[in-house]
Amino acid sequence: MNSVVIDNVIRPADPRELQAPRKGAWGSSRKAPTWRRALSFVGPGYMVAVGYMDPGNWATDVSGGAASGYSLLSVVLVSSFMAMLLQAAAVRLGVASGMDLAQSCRHYFSAPVNLALWIGCEIAVVACNVAEVLGMACGLSLLFHIPLVVGVLIALADVMLILKLQSGGMRYLQALIIALVALIGACFAVQLWWLSPSLGAVSAGFLPTTQIMTDPATLYLAVGILGATVMPHNLYLHSSIVRSSHLGGGEAEIRQRIRYATADSNLALAIAFFVNVGILVLAAGAFWHPGAPARSLGLEEAHRLLSPVLGTSAAGVIFGAALIASGLSSSITGTLAGQVVMEGFLDLRMSRAKRALLTRALAIVPAVAVTAWLGSEGASRLLVLSQVLLGVQLPFAVIPLLWFTTRTHHLGAHAFKRSTGILLWAVALVLVAVNVWAVYKVC
Repeated sequence: MNSVVIDNVIRPADPRELQAPRKGAWGSSRKAPTWRRALSFVGPGYMVAVGYMDPGNWATDVSGGAASGYSLLSVVLVSSFMAMLLQAAAVRLGVASGMDLAQSCRHYFSAPVNLALWIGCEIAVVACNVAEVLGMACGLSLLFHIPLVVGVLIALADVMLILKLQSGGMRYLQALIIALVALIGACFAVQLWWLSPSLGAVSAGFLPTTQIMTDPATLYLAVGILGATVMPHNLYLHSSIVRSSHLGGGEAEIRQRIRYATADSNLALAIAFFVNVGILVLAAGAFWHPGAPARSLGLEEAHRLLSPVLGTSAAGVIFGAALIASGLSSSITGTLAGQVVMEGFLDLRMSRAKRALLTRALAIVPAVAVTAWLGSEGASRLLVLSQVLLGVQLPFAVIPLLWFTTRTHHLGAHAFKRSTGILLWAVALVLVAVNVWAVYKVC
């Protein structure tokens, strides 16, 4: 039986690692031109980036822009930088070790620790699915005036689309994700063009101000933006989907794969950064008035007020379309992350259909109950709760990730250098502290 050696431990090789590259595929030959090899790594980064522009991020960015203007753009910038560092760590683990984060936990940690990490991660996956379902339901409600409960049930149908595309191969899913990301970006580009915000005011927003730390309301919104930035399931997913490109080779080959996959991730997250900037700038330019009392704005109210402010009825339509695209795209990655987590932690392979339907069903039950009982206000509360649950789970994904990627015991020469490792641990500590504080304040 074929096997591979990791840290002097022989383990059975994953059959996907032993498959020969498809003839004619991008990067299938090591003699291929550099640009073709680089293109072969385009895609996974965009599947991860949609998690940084999901409905949870929308809610925090809209509230932040409406209440505090452009001042929180500096927080969006710092958050995106942190996300790039942590996703780069996930890339390094998947490419250099040949194992994703969940598999690494199962391989190195004891059974009780592994079980606890799996349960926590499953809760995070369900919480993520709740946010995606509510996002799509809100978009359908705003755009087509469909009742929220009906919209939540319609969101179940996107699972069938995911399964259909997944059966055709990962490239089809990646192509759909890239198209949806482009749609979201185009929607906000058009709305910002209509708004024509002051470039000076926007530029000044990227400079940190004392208001963020001294004003309790602004600080709370800043914590919300930071807390909604890094999604724990994205770290598991990213380390897995780049691993599918791990086809062997020497040390130089692995280093090159890490560079290409990290570049793809950084470019995709840069696009997500601009989308988040667009959401916040749109909310600040349309709803924030200097000197006026700060106000918290939900997605439904933002949609209702956007058309009158921008002077065109198309503004609300575009906003709703982008929200639906956000919910759909993030639901694809959430479903895939659920599969990675179950297979990696438990070595349990469930059919794609059963796994997808189970995860979505667990998310739809609370979504239907809350929206039927409390309506849009309850949906907003549940959306916030889902972000809190993701924040609770974050340390249990980030700490193992850095434990594996900053120590030569696990990755050998491919582990992060000491200076980068210190920076990564500092970022992890900040994010963990921010999320703990947010959970304390919310609960």
